[in-house]
Amino acid sequence: MIRENSSRRSFFKMMAAAPLLSQIAARNLYAHAATAIGVDPGQHVYARLGVKTVINCRGTWTYLSGSREFPEVQQAQEEASKYFVNMIELQRGVGRRLSELTGAESGIVTSGSAGAMAAATAGCMAGTDDHKIWQLPDTTGLKHEVIMMGGRSAFDSAIRLTGAKLVLVYSPEELSKAIGETTAMIYTTDLGEKLEGQLKVAKDRKIPMLLDDAAGIPPVDNAKLYAKMGIDMYCFSGGKGLRGPQCSGLLLGRKDLIEAALLNSSPREGAVCRPMKVGKEEVIGCLAALETWMKIDEKKLYEEWNARIDRIRKLVETVPQVKTSTYVPDDGNRYPTLKVSWDQEAWGFTIADCVRELRAGDPVIEVLGTDNPSLVTAVREGNPVPTRKERKAPDHIELVSMTIQPGEEMIVGERLRSVLGAAQKKRA
Repeated sequence: MIRENSSRRSFFKMMAAAPLLSQIAARNLYAHAATAIGVDPGQHVYARLGVKTVINCRGTWTYLSGSREFPEVQQAQEEASKYFVNMIELQRGVGRRLSELTGAESGIVTSGSAGAMAAATAGCMAGTDDHKIWQLPDTTGLKHEVIMMGGRSAFDSAIRLTGAKLVLVYSPEELSKAIGETTAMIYTTDLGEKLEGQLKVAKDRKIPMLLDDAAGIPPVDNAKLYAKMGIDMYCFSGGKGLRGPQCSGLLLGRKDLIEAALLNSSPREGAVCRPMKVGKEEVIGCLAALETWMKIDEKKLYEEWNARIDRIRKLVETVPQVKTSTYVPDDGNRYPTLKVSWDQEAWGFTIADCVRELRAGDPVIEVLGTDNPSLVTAVREGNPVPTRKERKAPDHIELVSMTIQPGEEMIVGERLRSVLGAAQKKRA
């Protein structure tokens, strides 16, 4: 009876995948997908440099070049490139427009979320006083401590390079006790009830708070939500879900703090954040990305993303003993995501083996597995208190829908089906 039920399930899975398998058999998928996005395989700018392009199922990772810009962003940048403009006036003009769009008092475009972290920190320490701005990263006589909720992160060098000293905190109770005369800012990535509790402490003690929600768009409503909550400053990456220029970010919040962040940044010569330059094209492009998101039917977009990973699911489920599920993360990178798992021990085929085979193939396919090729391996040094218990090794790979381009899901599904099928048969 068990074998009969298993055979029946396999039959229905093959039937569900049959239309997709027919499409795969009928065409050269890689060439078709490349043509669909306007690229002639082997002739694009990267091929001429000997650099392989990637089918990105991993998501908007910076080392994989983030996301792809909206066409509206590309058009806005092209228009911006035709003129000269005073960059400080441009940032202030964009700040007024960002205020209209989000309800925040103001905003600026930064060099990614990390650039926003640095500019916000410098602004909270030096304010708009040119003598103090020039003094950084020497913080003598200045408020210079930044409280890090949850401890250190791989990105806290953006705060430390301004001269700020990190104070590591792990609970609301510790937060209140950690605030002192030299506290310049509170930094957090927490959301929901944790964020609300931290914000209350910050307001009571009159300490500016920066919320780093780099991957917080979509949903675009977050751009308005944090303003309504009264968060002093908050930032998003421009090159992730926002789909603006990869080297851009948004810093939004109180007008006085945004002005201070601007005056501690490029193009001001002598400011500690002067090296974190964004051009007029990136400034206009990042604004255009937010404006584009405000017009998008998010429900329709999510339907397209779900359909894309559903086609992959149907293909890989034709491999016996492969399990799949889908979910949408609730703490950033909020895109429909496909989980694929199998019995690694029984097959003698690990998550790392699968990632390696997909990465070594042609085309290169990147999925979310056990590794992070962009991580500095010593990043946890200097933090004597672990931020969390060491995680158990992942028992699945994940495929993130947002960065899979139309047509690529067929290539991915068939390739993953082939890799897993070969591994399963080898141990059968």
